[in-house]
Amino acid sequence: MDYMNMTFHPYLDRFVVVFIDDILVYSKTREEHVEHLRIVEPGENAILGLEIVQQTIEQVRMIQERMRATQSRQKSYSDKRRKHLEFKEGDHVFLKVTPWIGVGRALKSRKLTPRFIGPYQILKRIGEVAYQIALPPSLSNLHSVFHVFQLRKYVHDPSHIIKSDNIQLKDNLTYETVPLRIDDKRVKQLRGKEIPLIKVIWGGNIEESVTWELESKMRGAYPFLFSGKFRG
Repeated sequence: MDYMNMTFHPYLDRFVVVFIDDILVYSKTREEHVEHLRIVEPGENAILGLEIVQQTIEQVRMIQERMRATQSRQKSYSDKRRKHLEFKEGDHVFLKVTPWIGVGRALKSRKLTPRFIGPYQILKRIGEVAYQIALPPSLSNLHSVFHVFQLRKYVHDPSHIIKSDNIQLKDNLTYETVPLRIDDKRVKQLRGKEIPLIKVIWGGNIEESVTWELESKMRGAYPFLFSGKFRG
């Protein structure tokens, strides 16, 4: 195209140059050019096939309808599984928090079981899905408004409650645990390599939990664990 523009540049003031199927058509006036298009366009439509174009449009429409139907089913399924939580002023609720381990990513999911602290009193509703709750002084670093999914209705169960005075919550509602001891060891084969793993008992001011961790990561983060023999 650049070559053709360069070649015909001297004539651009006097002619309209049109490329159709690699054939140069010269029109001296705009009217002549429009007349030429009127003649050739029906032929091009015949070559392309109006039926093919209509079939393509119909296929696109069907795909769009199927996508909308799938999205609608997924939303309906999600809505059915999601429990509708609603509280009123004066109700008492638990606040969901999650343990956090300060080492690198484990080979498997390390998401630990959430715990609940509280109960705390609902002060007021904020919008459709948030509530302000009365927090104790020990949690003054937290914003007092929480999404409804971070709250649980107060049903007395001591095994699920942590006294907030015993932990330091971060802004993302996690609290850090500490490794207490190594309980076991094993070697995992991964892509032809041997990966040493250790079974770590975590705890602190809360109940104990267990995860398998990379030995190399734990040696770097918590060298004191390796000062003696592990429990087996």
